[in-house]
Amino acid sequence: MLVDISIGQGGCFADSRATTHAEPMYPVHNSVFYCVANVPGAVPSTSSHALTNVTLPYAVALANKGWLQACVDDGSLMLGVNIHAGRLVNAAVGEATGLGTVALEEQPGTFRDLVGGG
Repeated sequence: MLVDISIGQGGCFADSRATTHAEPMYPVHNSVFYCVANVPGAVPSTSSHALTNVTLPYAVALANKGWLQACVDDGSLMLGVNIHAGRLVNAAVGEATGLGTVALEEQPGTFRDLVGGG
């Protein structure tokens, strides 16, 4: 079974097509595809608790440490920074939009200063 949780954004498998809760699955070769969009919307209370449980530690780290130290301590937070000091710093966003980027690590007042590189 393949569960395409990104079907709401076009899907992640070549044979994905949106399905509904009434008819959620269909066969493809020797597999079964499940491509219901917005599955969390079917269980809003449970999905809200789950989302809170996984995001709250990030919010607490940001609040307690500030954005810069929190990003230094946890590189996954740094991946979420798109703009700093008015400049695009996320390479994937730059590539998708055709805009130039500057590495966050190279920005004055960020990581290079914190770790002694500037």
